Amino acid sequence: MDWFLSLKLMHILSSTILFGTGLGTAFYMWRADRSNDLATVARVSKNVVIADWLFTTPAVIIQPLTGYGMLMSSGWSLDTSWVIVSLVLYGFIGLCWLPVVWIQIQVSRRSNRALVTTATFDYPHRRLMKYWYFLGWPSFVSILVIFYLMVFKPTLWV
Repeated sequence: MDWFLSLKLMHILSSTILFGTGLGTAFYMWRADRSNDLATVARVSKNVVIADWLFTTPAVIIQPLTGYGMLMSSGWSLDTSWVIVSLVLYGFIGLCWLPVVWIQIQVSRRSNRALVTTATFDYPHRRLMKYWYFLGWPSFVSILVIFYLMVFKPTLWV
C-alpha cells in the first residue's frame, strides 16, 4: 500500500469537508440570521453547531496529521516557505474558528432560550453576529490561499 497516496486522499477529503462544511454552514447561518425569524435562527444555529462538532472538528484534526505525514513521506521540510505560510495561515484560521464556534453556540443557546421563553425576537445576538462575520471572511480567504499553496507549492523566499 502506498502510504503517501492514502495520506493524500485523507488530506484532500478532510480539506473538502472542512471547506465545504465551513462554506455551507456559513451560508445557512447568514441566511437564518437575515431571516429575522427566531425559529429559523434557533434551528439553523443548533444544526450549525452540530455540523461543526461532527464534520469540522475531525477535519481540523486530520489536516495537520496527514499534512505532516505527507511532508515526511515526500521529503519536504517543515521550513519550506510555502509550508511555513500554510501553517501560519492554518493557525490564524484556528484562532478565528475558536471564537466563531463559541459565537455559534451562544447564538444557538440564546435563540433557543428566547424561543421557549418569549416567542419574540429582538436580536440579542446581533453584536455576536457582527464578530462572526468579521472573523469568517479572513478565514475564508486564508483557506483559499492555503489551497493555492498546497497545489502550486511556490518558493516564496530562499
